[in-house]
Amino acid sequence: MKRFLCLVVLGAVVALTACTKKETAKTPAPLQENSPAPAITVNSLNGKPLNLSDLRGKVVVLNFWATWCPPCREEIPSMMKLNSAMAGKPFQMVAVSIDEGGQPAIESFFKTSGFSLPAYTDPDNRAAKAYGITGVPETFVIDKNGILLKKVIGPMAWDSPDILSYLEGLTK
Repeated sequence: MKRFLCLVVLGAVVALTACTKKETAKTPAPLQENSPAPAITVNSLNGKPLNLSDLRGKVVVLNFWATWCPPCREEIPSMMKLNSAMAGKPFQMVAVSIDEGGQPAIESFFKTSGFSLPAYTDPDNRAAKAYGITGVPETFVIDKNGILLKKVIGPMAWDSPDILSYLEGLTK
């Protein structure tokens, strides 16, 4: 019983010292659907910056992924089909790689896999932090007014008729 009581007291002390106001201040509030999407800047593979706010007027599918992630690789073909189906519409896919190898790793992956996405890098992880990602893939659907509509954790069949219909409806 004494051992159990000591463990409870030790756990309480650790819990009290682990959560400080300084730490809490660094943690962004969780994103809420139907709220403004955080403003971020990511870099295209040729190094050109893209500000999310510059995409107002377009529906944005913002996807965080990595070349080493099996579920990410699983959903890439459907994302490629989605991107192709939405060509010519007010739509933009922004696939942000969290790979530490950056542009060379992404280009090598595309070359060997035959896959291709409108890929961007987030070298300082500011975009990933702003969106509070906890893993990959995580995808955010943002409407033409910059409002975050949906957050999807994990892979999805982005080329399904229901999703295509939903996204096409948002572009009108």
